[in-house]
Amino acid sequence: MQDRKAITSVPIHELLARRWSTRAFDASRAVSPAQVAALVEAARWAPSCHGAEPWRFLMWDRAQDAAGWQQAYECLSENNRKWCGNVPLLFLACAAPTFEHNGQPNRWAQYDTGMAALALSLEAVAQGLAAHQMGGFDIAKVRAAFGVPEEFMPMAMIAVGYPAAPDVLDEETLKKELKPRSRKAVAEHFFGARWGAPAR
Repeated sequence: MQDRKAITSVPIHELLARRWSTRAFDASRAVSPAQVAALVEAARWAPSCHGAEPWRFLMWDRAQDAAGWQQAYECLSENNRKWCGNVPLLFLACAAPTFEHNGQPNRWAQYDTGMAALALSLEAVAQGLAAHQMGGFDIAKVRAAFGVPEEFMPMAMIAVGYPAAPDVLDEETLKKELKPRSRKAVAEHFFGARWGAPAR
């Protein structure tokens, strides 16, 4: 496992600094039922507008349902399939477009579902695991294979497992994996009292 801790301008919590989207997973190690339960519980307690909990997650554990896992794997883009073959656990995060309590559109649903996915990802780090969220998957294929209702929007597939040494990756993916981590300067994305004004 690589040490890919974020190099931050000021200290931040260890859990946040250690979270990163590895592509190198250990095919020999399954995620335990207790760990899966903790991942789900973390997502369940994410904040949401009006407490609506607009997220729905599908889960495929390779050790428990190899056929289902394979179907989910085949919904991934070609680039993601290159490295996801070693992943023991896949999730699909979906967002409900309306509030259950009044049937009105929920314009925060995707935002809130993202928070649930991040909560799951941070819990993965706390459990000694890694999570990699992916936009590269076939939505129509996922809907057809798993009966996702039309009104729910599939947002991301999430790979979860134990991280491994990067030498498990093919040459092209290895180059991406070893690329230095970076973020744009704070002033480019965080403003003061007016758009574009540097934050103090």
